[in-house]
Amino acid sequence: MENKGYGAHVLALPYPSQGHINPMLHFSKRLASKGLRATFAITHFIYKTFQPEPSDSVQFDTISDGYDDGGFYQSESIHDYLTRFEDNGSKTLANLIVKYKELGHPIDCLVYDAFLPWALDVAKQFGLVAVPFFTQACAVNFIYYYTHHGLLQLPVSSTPVSIPGMPLLELQDMPSFICVNGSYPAYFEMVLRQFSNTDKADWIVVNTFYKLEAEVVDAMSKICPLLTIGLTVPSKYLDNRIKNDNRYRLNLFTLESSINIINWLDTKPAGSVVFVSFGSMVNLSNKQMEELALGFKGSNYYFLWVVRASEEAKLPKTFVEDIGERGMVVNWCPQMEVLSHKAIGCFFTHCGWNSTVEALSLGVPMVGMPQWTDQTTDAKFVQDVWKVGIRVKVDENGIVGREEIEFCIREVMEGERGREMKENAIKWRGLALEAISEGGTSDKNIDEIVSKLIH
Repeated sequence: MENKGYGAHVLALPYPSQGHINPMLHFSKRLASKGLRATFAITHFIYKTFQPEPSDSVQFDTISDGYDDGGFYQSESIHDYLTRFEDNGSKTLANLIVKYKELGHPIDCLVYDAFLPWALDVAKQFGLVAVPFFTQACAVNFIYYYTHHGLLQLPVSSTPVSIPGMPLLELQDMPSFICVNGSYPAYFEMVLRQFSNTDKADWIVVNTFYKLEAEVVDAMSKICPLLTIGLTVPSKYLDNRIKNDNRYRLNLFTLESSINIINWLDTKPAGSVVFVSFGSMVNLSNKQMEELALGFKGSNYYFLWVVRASEEAKLPKTFVEDIGERGMVVNWCPQMEVLSHKAIGCFFTHCGWNSTVEALSLGVPMVGMPQWTDQTTDAKFVQDVWKVGIRVKVDENGIVGREEIEFCIREVMEGERGREMKENAIKWRGLALEAISEGGTSDKNIDEIVSKLIH
């Protein structure tokens, strides 16, 4: 290969949502730190609306999802968005590959979000190495693999469900598309289609680390070879080997000034604050928001609660005024910076995969309140496999009551069980650091990819 100042050129294509952009961006930085050139392709709408911060190691470029003026929210339905994205994305991705060839920096490898299997077809059309990136837990991917290949019949007729490498799963532990049969059919089709052409992929990479899901990885690898490359969080919080990699540089929500948040946390004793965030997509009912508010208030612990602007009206009327110094409500915040603060004692979370691995990578125990998609399965592993948290119980009306919220917070923050969760969380942080450090399982897998691309 000619000497061009880098080993090979990787083009990364994420699914355009916050929870998919962040991990792939950090995987791209990891590849760049090992001598590859990395270009990160986001949609026109995300690029012009959110203006990604320049990065030392990754350059940004754009493709079209067919909704350049409004993104997903401009579409009429999930199905319409995904259909149009495939049509426009395929064409503009091909154009991007041609552009870099003409510029003298040809693409050697396409890393694409597994939610976008059509990207593999484009890559092979140009003779590129194709690598699907699975953002979610290996356990969740394996459940979808089983379903896609007819190894798990739907609707589930009897429980518990037995899948190799996993604990026995009740219906409530399955991803919501399976737990609630027929829900969100367009999304369900998308997660199953991830495996429609993976047999043509050069590698399959998964955002986890080996020891975190060893039994699942071993079982799945027998029928679908994969490489674990996680955890994909800013390097500052784990191995600190990537220069200036201290935060997420592309936020689809407006961040509050972290100065006020950190100053508030600085005034609180170590391990005394419950951090509450339900991610970028969860919409809770007015009744659930009220129960959460009263539960946090009644727990008598300090709390920092992220309530998106679109959800603020659901809070009890004088709640923010009434809590005083006991709590702080913000619209969005730098989650890793907050979770790493010594004042945080517990993370009350929806158990989205990114939030889960961020807590694991920082040794923070959790209260899980999963809502949909993969979160229910993540919560099962948080409580029963990794033993770093507790999952809330839902009443007959689908609501988590204030007493249950108070109970779960105290279980994690106090007593013998809480100490065990904290010890386990610290253990998993150590193993996550080991995996991504030099010579660790994830590091060696990434080196394998880099080596073969260069040679």
